[in-house]
Amino acid sequence: MLSPGFILAIGLAVIHGFAAQLPIFSVIPRFRWTSFAGGVSLSYVFLEILPELSHTQAELQHAEIPLVQYLENHVYILALLGLVVFYGLDWLALTAKRNRPVINRREGSGAAVFWIHIIGFALLNFILGYLLQDLGAHSLLTCILFFVAIALHLFIIDESLREHHSSLYDRQGRWVLVGAIVLGAIAGQTIHLNEAAIAIVWSFLAGSIILNVLKRELPDEKENCFGSFIGGTALFAVLVLLM
Repeated sequence: MLSPGFILAIGLAVIHGFAAQLPIFSVIPRFRWTSFAGGVSLSYVFLEILPELSHTQAELQHAEIPLVQYLENHVYILALLGLVVFYGLDWLALTAKRNRPVINRREGSGAAVFWIHIIGFALLNFILGYLLQDLGAHSLLTCILFFVAIALHLFIIDESLREHHSSLYDRQGRWVLVGAIVLGAIAGQTIHLNEAAIAIVWSFLAGSIILNVLKRELPDEKENCFGSFIGGTALFAVLVLLM
């Protein structure tokens, strides 16, 4: 029997694989949808991720792991590391694209940088898929809210990677990310880490999510809708507080 976490992983994988084919932008303008998704994701960061980091810190304080046990704010350092790593990947992609001849920029940022970028996000998706194993202990509403928040997050990441890497992402990259989520979910069903190890990988994931929310999901001043942003923020916040 499939676990709730594995079922949600399949749902997220489908979004990664077919997000570009969804007709949502024919109904809702892209800038409104992006603003709404950014509001939901920002609420998720402040109401779910940051409190979870605080809880995870308590787990790591008692962990007998070399080096980690000597650091006072283990979880926040690990989250910072996740943020820095994925910021570095973005910087690498943008730098490579700027340095390419103007006539070739429409093709993306180059195959080498593309694979570095995709491997980084594949690692992120693998970790996400693995951590979904813990959702079985939560209520149905919690699972649904988590799925909605992460689905919107992945949808916007898809848009960003497609902008960076053009058709190369559609042909190959998205399927690597789909496979990474599914493999992570399979690993979650067969390999069980202790709580301290899970805390470490969750903290790294949290840092990358925080970066992606702030960098990708808050539109610039030319492409935003403050009403949609507030609507997404308030709606998700109310749902979380009613749980």
